[in-house]
Amino acid sequence: MSETADIKTHQRVARKLGQEAGQACADKQEQATPGFSERAYAFIVEYIAVHGPISGELVTNAAKMAGIRPADDRAFGSIYARALREDAIRIVGSTTRIKGHGTGGARVYAAGGV
Repeated sequence: MSETADIKTHQRVARKLGQEAGQACADKQEQATPGFSERAYAFIVEYIAVHGPISGELVTNAAKMAGIRPADDRAFGSIYARALREDAIRIVGSTTRIKGHGTGGARVYAAGGV
């Protein structure tokens, strides 16, 4: 296997593990706070439609300020993934992360085509 193929395989595995961890957080939060997923989804989609293009970190912070506060912020990951799958939001770029000590990779979202 080539080095490039190894890297791609590791990226796929890391992405899958991250998605599974995010979904586990969302499931746990849903059990602790029934309705969390739907409230978070509605907030994220509407906030991006009104304020986008905007960093997902800023949207997550706004959701928390609005009282949608999971025990673990990773619970929001599966909400963003669902909104992307359903074309309620779309990725339009990236920016420097606020929570990642200035590292790159924060996604910038805009309203989708729904």
